[in-house]
Amino acid sequence: MLGMKLSSKKKMRNVLFIAFAIVICLIFRIGYIQFVKGGELSYLAYKQQTLDRNISPKRGTIWDSTESKELAVSSTVETVTVNPGNIAKEDKEKVSKILSDIFELDYEKVLKKVTKRSSIETIVKKVEKEKTDQLREWMQSNNICTGINIDEDTKRYYPYSNFASQIIGFCGSDNQGLDGIEARYDAELRGSQGSIQRHADAKGGEIGNEGEIYVAAIDGNDLVLTIDFTIQSIAEKYLEEACIDNVCTDGGNVVIMNPQNGDILAMATYPSYNLNLPYDAYTDELKQIWDNMEKSEKTKNLQAVWRNRAITDTYEPGSVFKIITSSAALEEGIVTDIDQNGQFACTGSIEVAGVRIKCWRYYRPHGSESLRQALMNSCNPVFIGLGQKMGVHTYYSYLNKFRLLYKTDIDLPGEANSIFLKEEKAGPVELATISFGQRFEITPIQLVSAVASVANGGTSIQPRVVKKIINSQNNEVTEIPIKSKGTVISKETSEKVLSMMESVVSEGTGKNARVEGYRIGGKTGTSEDGVNTNKYVTSFCGVAPIENPQVVVLVTLYNPTRRRRTPRRWCCSTSRTVKYLAKYCHI
Repeated sequence: MLGMKLSSKKKMRNVLFIAFAIVICLIFRIGYIQFVKGGELSYLAYKQQTLDRNISPKRGTIWDSTESKELAVSSTVETVTVNPGNIAKEDKEKVSKILSDIFELDYEKVLKKVTKRSSIETIVKKVEKEKTDQLREWMQSNNICTGINIDEDTKRYYPYSNFASQIIGFCGSDNQGLDGIEARYDAELRGSQGSIQRHADAKGGEIGNEGEIYVAAIDGNDLVLTIDFTIQSIAEKYLEEACIDNVCTDGGNVVIMNPQNGDILAMATYPSYNLNLPYDAYTDELKQIWDNMEKSEKTKNLQAVWRNRAITDTYEPGSVFKIITSSAALEEGIVTDIDQNGQFACTGSIEVAGVRIKCWRYYRPHGSESLRQALMNSCNPVFIGLGQKMGVHTYYSYLNKFRLLYKTDIDLPGEANSIFLKEEKAGPVELATISFGQRFEITPIQLVSAVASVANGGTSIQPRVVKKIINSQNNEVTEIPIKSKGTVISKETSEKVLSMMESVVSEGTGKNARVEGYRIGGKTGTSEDGVNTNKYVTSFCGVAPIENPQVVVLVTLYNPTRRRRTPRRWCCSTSRTVKYLAKYCHI
């Protein structure tokens, strides 16, 4: 009996100990929940009990430089959502039916959303108001006031479709910028989301009588580009004509820059694409096979046409680069008189470190030449000789001054950098080929910026595409500053090089770029597109007017299959471009 009493006491003690331990654990748990996790749990409870519907802000408008043409706008559309818990059981099928009929959706998929145990489901996004007005009329006639939400939304629209497509870029389904200016300035353009808030239970039913809380969206800021609508249209028109006439299998591009302030007046790439349909086939050939193409092949083709080749792709500039070699040689005093007869002699080739490099006209050498004549004739041996006299270190110092070893920092996404051998690895042969524009690669925008330094009297200016940001709330204007990157050459050197470039157009290899009544300078170029590809890149860089340059124009054509030995036909597109620039811009 005594043993039984002791056993009972022991059991009682154990029970009390366990109960005490449980109470202590509960106290600690309550304290942890209250003091450590309290804030987080309160937030989660708020989220669970608050039903938010987002209101998309209007994305900022993108204007051309004259602020008269809207290049990208946001139009008002609407988004339809449902709160399944707020739709009566007997109404679910007819609600699903009317939603599927009005918006041309699959009935079974809509019914699944309407009957789902969730707080909110999206039925359709970005639909025109005439469609949602039909839904409003049906809701009113059927006395359904809750469970179906129609909220204002925005949709990006590009009034001019293919215009400046690789510059402007496009947006995704949630109005986020994916390419071009839309991506680069997304933070300025997108604005801040608003919302409609109300308290709801787990099924989406309304709690209390507070109604909905409306938080207004803040619209995005507007941008004013440096792109001139007329000039861009001219560039696109004649680029397309040049690519078709010369059967350019890999397309082409044009860059037009104001050398005085760095403004990009036009930047066109061919082929282009419709900004309103960025995922669709963009040529007649592709349209015929598009539906049968693999997804990976479609993606490859789309990414190719989205690329702004003027800034993302590098190429060998060829003889256009002789402008840079001439500028450096004059600045170094290697040549002082550009018209000194017999200063140079072309024998058809030159030997460098045991390697014989031919002039393009090796079969009929140019003979005795001045520097002006050498540039007019695009004579390789003369420029190889200039490079040799400067030496690797001095020549690379000018590549650095012209900022050809760096990105231009233009305000567009995806800019590539040049590809040069490192200075310490450049030998005599490498220096020789660089001197006349081969065996290295730069982007068109780098070349245009370098030639602009020659055109404006010797100052390197950073190119820009956006010149103003206009605040959507107070219309306050923020000017994007013009950025100078330092002096490259003297004004005297600049004037001499421009004079020689004028002779190239008036008497030399660039005669097809002449425009009656205007003083135009320029330089032609031809280079291989890669090693052993049997493809070529042809280009022409023009400057006008020579007495006070206002535009630098670079036309680049990739693999023109009607190309002749001597570059001719692509100069015509520059000639036409400059002619219309003269007419519209009064240069």
